[in-house]
Amino acid sequence: MELIILGTHGMYAGPGGATAGYLLRHDGFSLWIDLGSGTLANLQNHLALLDVGAVVVSHRHPDHLVDLFPYLYARVYGSEEKVNGTPLFGPPELFDKVTNLLSGAGAEELNTSFALHEVRPGSGFDAGPFQIRTAPMAHPVPTIGLRVEAGGEAFAYTADTGPTDAIANLAEGVDLLLSEATWQDDGTAFPPDVHLTATQAGEHARRASAKRLMLTHIKPTLDRDRTREETASTFDGEILLATEGMVIEVGK
Repeated sequence: MELIILGTHGMYAGPGGATAGYLLRHDGFSLWIDLGSGTLANLQNHLALLDVGAVVVSHRHPDHLVDLFPYLYARVYGSEEKVNGTPLFGPPELFDKVTNLLSGAGAEELNTSFALHEVRPGSGFDAGPFQIRTAPMAHPVPTIGLRVEAGGEAFAYTADTGPTDAIANLAEGVDLLLSEATWQDDGTAFPPDVHLTATQAGEHARRASAKRLMLTHIKPTLDRDRTREETASTFDGEILLATEGMVIEVGK
């Protein structure tokens, strides 16, 4: 499996950046995970717009979702060529919220351009060569973490979450865990069940026995070197910091 980073920032993007978005590729099939602001533009550095095989949105917060709207417009109005029925997976409530922001015609276009599949957290599904298992994350809205397997390799993604045992269970023994690390241990009393600190991201990766850990969804004003250092205090494996345009092999 090949992972391409389309967006890494948490909540909003810094200069030249994008919020959450990732592309997994295997055997010629491309799975787009999360469509944060700026990810549609970055996707086109690697793939034609209509060559996406399937899409997964982890939850309905804008920094993971908003580029679904221009992506729909590009699919419908961008060229004479049309690809309809592309699988689009998301947790409960997602499609209702998306449809409410579209006109009547837009809602029809969404249902034609994509095949919509509601995913109950904890259930699984297939997309092309990928076998995908989900788990409910600790976040204020329905949110799915992902474990994706193909070609004997395993990848896991926390999406947005506070501390939860579900991460270690979902990511057990994976080749690469892509974990949010929105906050640092700066003495702030963070609200529960929203995000992870870098230290907590490392703790969860250690508990999962993940082979490698990649940090993402980092607040753009934070010192990324400090984020790495705090993570290393709880995880002694290889630590990567996601950056837009990064391309890595999951199984290495």
